[in-house]
Amino acid sequence: MSFGQTYICATTTYNTFENHVPAYCFRREVTVSEETAATLRVAVCGIYELYLNGRRLTRGLLSPYLSNPEDLVYYDEYEITLQKGANAVGLILGNGFVNNPGGHIWDFDKASFRGAPKMSLEVVGGDGAVLLTGDTSFKVSPSPFLWDDYRFGECYDGRRKAEIEGWTLPDFDDGEWEFALPAETPTGELRVADIAPITVEREIAPVDIFPCGDGFIYDFGENNAGVCRLTVKGRTGQKIELRFAETLKDGDIRLDNVWFVREHWERDKDIVHLDTYICGGEGVETYTPAFVYHGFRYIRVDGITAEQATPELLTYLVMHTEMEDRGGFTCSDPVANRIQEITRRSILSNFHHFPTDCPHREKNGWTADAALSCEAALINYNPERNYREWMRNICKAQSDAGSLPGIVPTGGWGFAWGNGPAWDSVLVYLPYFTYLWRGDTAMAAESAEAFMAYLRYLRTRVDEQGLLHIGLGDWCHTEVKKPQAPLAVTDTIVSMDIANKMAVLLDAVGKTSEAEYARSQAGLYREAIRAHLVDFDTMLVAGECQTSQAMALYYGVFNEDEKKAAFGQLLALIAECDDRMDLGVLGGRVIFHVLAEYGYADLAWRMAVEQGHPSYGDPVRRGATTLWESFYPAWAHWGPPSLNHHFWGDISAWFIKAVAGISVAPVGGALTCEIKPAFVTALEDASAYHISPVGKIVSAWKREGDEISLTVEIPEGMGGRIALREGYTFSDGEDAKPAVSGTYRIVFEK
Repeated sequence: MSFGQTYICATTTYNTFENHVPAYCFRREVTVSEETAATLRVAVCGIYELYLNGRRLTRGLLSPYLSNPEDLVYYDEYEITLQKGANAVGLILGNGFVNNPGGHIWDFDKASFRGAPKMSLEVVGGDGAVLLTGDTSFKVSPSPFLWDDYRFGECYDGRRKAEIEGWTLPDFDDGEWEFALPAETPTGELRVADIAPITVEREIAPVDIFPCGDGFIYDFGENNAGVCRLTVKGRTGQKIELRFAETLKDGDIRLDNVWFVREHWERDKDIVHLDTYICGGEGVETYTPAFVYHGFRYIRVDGITAEQATPELLTYLVMHTEMEDRGGFTCSDPVANRIQEITRRSILSNFHHFPTDCPHREKNGWTADAALSCEAALINYNPERNYREWMRNICKAQSDAGSLPGIVPTGGWGFAWGNGPAWDSVLVYLPYFTYLWRGDTAMAAESAEAFMAYLRYLRTRVDEQGLLHIGLGDWCHTEVKKPQAPLAVTDTIVSMDIANKMAVLLDAVGKTSEAEYARSQAGLYREAIRAHLVDFDTMLVAGECQTSQAMALYYGVFNEDEKKAAFGQLLALIAECDDRMDLGVLGGRVIFHVLAEYGYADLAWRMAVEQGHPSYGDPVRRGATTLWESFYPAWAHWGPPSLNHHFWGDISAWFIKAVAGISVAPVGGALTCEIKPAFVTALEDASAYHISPVGKIVSAWKREGDEISLTVEIPEGMGGRIALREGYTFSDGEDAKPAVSGTYRIVFEK
């Protein structure tokens, strides 16, 4: 039997809301005559927990990876040591994506790949001999996990744990266990999970505990993603329920912003974000969920006594894909520092194997969310390894016609609604910004065919004017004065940008003819925009709103001699709204960059940080600990939607790129940097750093009387320049210098 070609399962019956099917334990022993180094490989349609001789081996939560098994099937590889004599290999299989009734909003309950979890396994010795295969000689038995759903929660019976105590050790008596069943081999390509795993970043204790009805509310002080470890001494059969939420309403947890008030609300509200533990009754028991995670700050605990409601009962395990720090920003404004902090927290808590939209309500790989925040993520962290694996899933999800779904992975949902160019841009934004900040073209090379298929697909969707209006537009509009930007504006401008970025990447990987085609497509979209969406008498873009005007300026719709007048119109549109944001996520991604580039960083700072609703500063002053899905006014009676979205996260990139002034780009095969800070009047100082592949870059400026002191650190051998924006010069009168480490005196030109 060959690895990845034959699979086994415990049952063909899969879990539903109406009929709970437990996760199953799989075990088998292998005997060797002497201590042996070996390699264990395990591929799973679902999620697994792996044990060898009683020791947990699983390298992270939700292993190996969450994917559509008709596209890609993932396996993990472990280097192990088999002890002389008998060795026990044990696994528990959870549902993951292969059986997710909790994903009914996106038709995961109807996916053609839906079924009971299954696995393929082998253990190979150092000499290449196969020592163990995952065949029907494996024994199976229901585990203590009575049910599990990736989105909704899980239930664990501590009484069952006592019944199978020692099942992962050699010589356990599995005589009453059943034999595994053969399972159908999934059709997806088999791949090793070349990713950083999901790990525990830190543990948080509750900051407050208070009664609520017959239960207790635990407040952990900040919003994050992860699970709670339960530590309790309870009576046999005591049922403890944990319900997770981001916020409170009338003294109780609020669920209507972390799930959907739709046709199944009456059913779902009682079971969504619910982890249940049934006590075995044998001393102090510890339970940590294995097949789910939640996004939350608060937990309502039911089924405990007042004596059990101690701080030690629950510990918040903050979990996300393991990422190293690569950048940061700080300044003299505490509100801005808090915005930076909550942006970073939102990026991390929305990254579980791949970037998701939110860690509670959906947990979906929404494409636009990742596209909008990927540059900020790459400046602050190192997500590129997981980006590359997710890109493989994105390319696999592409239809024969070249279209993309709005979520990846998907079981087929997201092609008819939830996509379009602004969402599909993830196809090029991930490899483009990885190339920009890392100089790495591997992702682009692997995705080149998908680039071309998508460009050809777009040509089949243009109207008679050469414009596109086929998808979602300027989402989560702040609703100040103007309506949302016209879809033809956002779709066609983004399509132009997609083609331009693809041309850059295709050139970088040596596909010159394909790059020329991409450039020609960008030219066609630009011509169509200029012919039908711009009034050159006024220099206003259709929609006459902040998003339309800012996107046209940022992405290059206007010629050089038109830009000043067009920017003047953007200023007028901002002034009409009392210097407030009047846009959605697409306009929000670019407007501050445009303002800083044209010398209006002070205005951008006021709009982003200092204003009340809508601004980034407003939620911070109202206690936000993560980025909210939308900027809702304080007086709105319905309260905020999701409190943990990252698609507004480019504000961190703007802080680092514009205010501190750090940019990186490959030139001639090598990374170069530009330091071009914006000396925002409201600040006394600002500093940022970014750890590039060739070393750490630092830009720190501080006001000293009538001058500014700028300290720069540049990695040895990295080229580039230090450039000053209009109105400033170095003390020697120059406005630009080679990028060399040192401290520079800067004066304002009178």
